[in-house]
Amino acid sequence: MGKRIFILIVVLMSISLIGIIAVQVYWINESIKNKQQQFESNVKIALAQTSERIKEREYNEFVQSHEKFFESYKYRTSAEIKNYLFQQIDTTSKRKFTFGATILEENFKIPVDFVNNDSTVIKRFSGKEDIFFSQVISSDDNDFSAFTDESSFTTFKTYPRWNRQQMEDMFRESKRFTPIHQRLSSRELNNTLKDELAKRNIRQNFKFGVYEGGLATPIKSGYFKMNPNNDYQYPLLEDSEGNSKYKLHVSFPDERKNLVSGILQILLLSLLFIGIIIAAFSTSLYQLVRQKKISEIKTDFINNMTHEFKTPIATINLALDAIKNPKIIKDEDKVLRYVQMIRDENKRMHGQVENVLRISRLEKNQIEISKEAIDMHDVIEEATEHVHLLVSDKKGKIKTHFEAISTEVLGNSFHLTNVVVNILENAIKYSEGAPKIDVFTESTNKYFIFKIKDEGVGMSKNAQKYVFDKFYREHKGNIHNVKGHGLGLAYVKEIIDNHHGTVYVESEKGKGSTFTVKLPLI
Repeated sequence: MGKRIFILIVVLMSISLIGIIAVQVYWINESIKNKQQQFESNVKIALAQTSERIKEREYNEFVQSHEKFFESYKYRTSAEIKNYLFQQIDTTSKRKFTFGATILEENFKIPVDFVNNDSTVIKRFSGKEDIFFSQVISSDDNDFSAFTDESSFTTFKTYPRWNRQQMEDMFRESKRFTPIHQRLSSRELNNTLKDELAKRNIRQNFKFGVYEGGLATPIKSGYFKMNPNNDYQYPLLEDSEGNSKYKLHVSFPDERKNLVSGILQILLLSLLFIGIIIAAFSTSLYQLVRQKKISEIKTDFINNMTHEFKTPIATINLALDAIKNPKIIKDEDKVLRYVQMIRDENKRMHGQVENVLRISRLEKNQIEISKEAIDMHDVIEEATEHVHLLVSDKKGKIKTHFEAISTEVLGNSFHLTNVVVNILENAIKYSEGAPKIDVFTESTNKYFIFKIKDEGVGMSKNAQKYVFDKFYREHKGNIHNVKGHGLGLAYVKEIIDNHHGTVYVESEKGKGSTFTVKLPLI
């Protein structure tokens, strides 16, 4: 995969993820807004219904308390009968329509304040309505005799709308100067509010207060404090023109909390899906980066392997060409030397292939590693002897500092020796000039610990993360200033893991590296 295509894929995936998250966040925000608007609408309707119910209750009580005055004639001061007549005659169709109404207007003097002996005059209307309809009908066109079709209706009326208007006018007049706490109690207002809110599925705790011209009245719940910016407000006890000097304030202390809890399940589900999308995106991106890195590492490995095989193959070809020379084929010593050269190069290639196969079998658990009690000091000494010639050839030295008291572990001597050899060879390869290597050992109650420290080129923080990965080398591509395939430390990691131990590296560029291995004691 090309670098540009990889970047394009990452950018497109990122844009898609950001777009999906933005849509989810927008949807959640809109859902909360809609819930808030619905809540506000329901609260306003509940307040309007509460105001109307209190007003209707007060009016009905007033009517019931004053109905007795209309039943007794002693309060009637005067009466007047009014007649109305309306007649319509159609000469073409010979029709006549007559409407007549007789209205009795009674005046009652109703006391409204027994203490001050105040009273008001209220009218009561009742009456009778007559409707008369007639039409002259001829029997046929040649007969001039005719007859009249007549019909009439009579109804008795009480005119409730007029009477109610009279009562309402008297009601408002009587309540004009009555204090609100004499017209309404806090308990009634609380119960009515609670009932109206419950009808709209609002069961939150609320507080209320009634204010007159911005001043508090005794009608309130507990220690209510007005907050015009957050309170829901509605006029209370309005007159016929919709004016009122009282204003009802209602607040919900847990409004935001309950609003969110109302859509909590959907909110959590949305957040879960956002989390899944982010996790899927992160995993996909990680896999893309990982596959790209593996691809680069494998390409690097193939380049290095090709280079490593070139030299022995070229050497073998030269040796074979030399042996075919008639002058050399007769010289037995030279032939044996070239054969030995071919055998050495072949052995070298076989060793490189075996390293690759061994790490592959280790990963698939196809190698059975037998374990027994071994002394790790003996293993380290054997490993240092194995690389002694390599160190001497580069005029370097290895110092051992054996300070461990307990040295026996349950392990495989062959593989653990290879582990130490691989780390030592790594220290030799990455040392500029004469290698200076120190091997330290120590022990705790549970672990045998050995450290191999060099003064080589060191490695970057990023390289330390991947140094135990298969095929990984800090030098990339076809750069072969340091030979190898990136398998040695991967083999070390597999063997140490198989022995239930741990291995890690501490390094700094230009100052060398320290590999630490911890193995459980017997």
